[in-house]
Amino acid sequence: MRLSQFHLRTEKETPADAEVVSHQLMLRAGMLRKLAAGLYTWSPLGLRVLRKVENVVREEMNRAGAVELLMPTIQPRELWEETGRWQKFGGQLLKIKDRKEAEYCYGPTAEEVVTDFARQEISSYKQLPVNFYNIQWKFRDEIRPRFGVMRAREFLMKDAYSFHIDDASLDAEYRNMYDTYGRIFTRLGLKFRAVFADTGAIGGSASHEFHVIADSGEDALAYSDASDYAANVELAEAVSPGERAAATETMRKVETPTQKTCDDVAALLGIALSRTVKSVAIMSTETNGTDAEGAPQFVLALVRGDHVVNEIKLSKVPGLAEHRMATEAEILEHLGSEPGFLGPVKPAKAIRVIADRSVAAMHDFVVGANEAGFHIAGVNWGRDLPEPDLVADIRNVVAGDPSPCGTGTLGLARGIEVGHVFALGRKYSEAMKCTVLDASGKAATPAMGCYGIGVSRIVAAAIEQNHDDNGIVWPDAMAPWHVAVCVINPKNDANVAAAAQAMYDELNAAGLDALLDDRGLRPGAMFADIELIGIPHRVVVSERGLAAGTFEYRARRATEAEQLGRDALLERLSSR
Repeated sequence: MRLSQFHLRTEKETPADAEVVSHQLMLRAGMLRKLAAGLYTWSPLGLRVLRKVENVVREEMNRAGAVELLMPTIQPRELWEETGRWQKFGGQLLKIKDRKEAEYCYGPTAEEVVTDFARQEISSYKQLPVNFYNIQWKFRDEIRPRFGVMRAREFLMKDAYSFHIDDASLDAEYRNMYDTYGRIFTRLGLKFRAVFADTGAIGGSASHEFHVIADSGEDALAYSDASDYAANVELAEAVSPGERAAATETMRKVETPTQKTCDDVAALLGIALSRTVKSVAIMSTETNGTDAEGAPQFVLALVRGDHVVNEIKLSKVPGLAEHRMATEAEILEHLGSEPGFLGPVKPAKAIRVIADRSVAAMHDFVVGANEAGFHIAGVNWGRDLPEPDLVADIRNVVAGDPSPCGTGTLGLARGIEVGHVFALGRKYSEAMKCTVLDASGKAATPAMGCYGIGVSRIVAAAIEQNHDDNGIVWPDAMAPWHVAVCVINPKNDANVAAAAQAMYDELNAAGLDALLDDRGLRPGAMFADIELIGIPHRVVVSERGLAAGTFEYRARRATEAEQLGRDALLERLSSR
């Protein structure tokens, strides 16, 4: 590609509304142009990178035995009604009508469409297993689209769906896809982790997320320093700290006139924050979580003062799948106090107490006194208050916690989710009455798997992980071109232009995706553009170099350039 015949428009200034590095650099490099909130036009440069990612994904999915199809972006309401998701999916589902007033949605995912396809196309177990995949644009009406294509409303996604006659077959394909995703992200040159994850709204029995490791990541990940265990913090288990020690203090009420947080109370009393207990007041809104009179049940969830309640774990506690924060009036009714001084000792009314494992193992701890301006110190289970109604893991893990795998301790990192694999089971096939004949001739409901990759999101995630002060630093597999041949003053010497053309032709013949920068820019401006758009390798052709029989070579990550002869240069680039 001659750059003089390509559209490239870079910017020197960082856009004011771009919050993260990937958004800033994609705009400065001219990869994206905003059309509306969360909607972007991919420029020719951006599209080259997007297609590089898409091709790697397609090659590895084909290699894994998946079969590509293409499903519509517009999906009829009737399919979503079959699964009950027309209402349940919420505001992210963009609903539209055609001229006949028929209702549709712009697909955010394709479980319904692919299950409809399967129930029409597959009739026998002999046609299973099968894995259909689709690389298609999706739309989710984010409340606050931000971070460029990291959280855009429209995005390119590879979604795959497998169908199986039994769970053993599903398990095998789940492992196949797990391994395939590892090959995809390795080929793309990304540092990533596969972590245990919550199945969330999609459902299913097993789930792994694939995260690109980056400081700007929205997700917190926990990993063992001595094994391959890794999990999203939402799911990572906080193991029990062991046996509870015996009481050594007398329970006593202490004045805390303005101290409403555990941090302030610990500072006033001169104790470690880990000796305080945080009381979180919630109301269960589940039918089976009501009291004898049928009213919502008041629950006090207890975590250590230096820990944070994990909402996902809390929602898995029996009776708390549906819950909300208690109001001040409800708190006053059940505990007799204003927020900031709450605790489980002698509540005004009967309540349900759920203690985190770490709290259940505490002794001589501090809680609110259910009286404004006071806390209680020296509290012990069994002696000063009844044992909790339930002990459960309801907190986020922290760095230094023992790994739940039994080996090593946990560290924390930030990650950007770029892939997710689910073992769906029969949630969608049952809802949509998708059946096949089994070996005995009876109707059987196939088990399903779901496997997604955010193709457009990978582009942004890669930049978050690979950049410096000068711009993007693409891994070779994702770069718009592998090597840029830069010509200095080609109009001054015909030999320079000819030598640059010859080098460009040789690099392409050697299988490298080469770019010829023949725009005639000054070296500083030309090199700044090449660095900004992240080309991994740069070759400079100049009068001085030709006179010396060398070319200037610099790898994007290198601090200095090298002078190499033609053969050495070709060998260097071919080996890389």
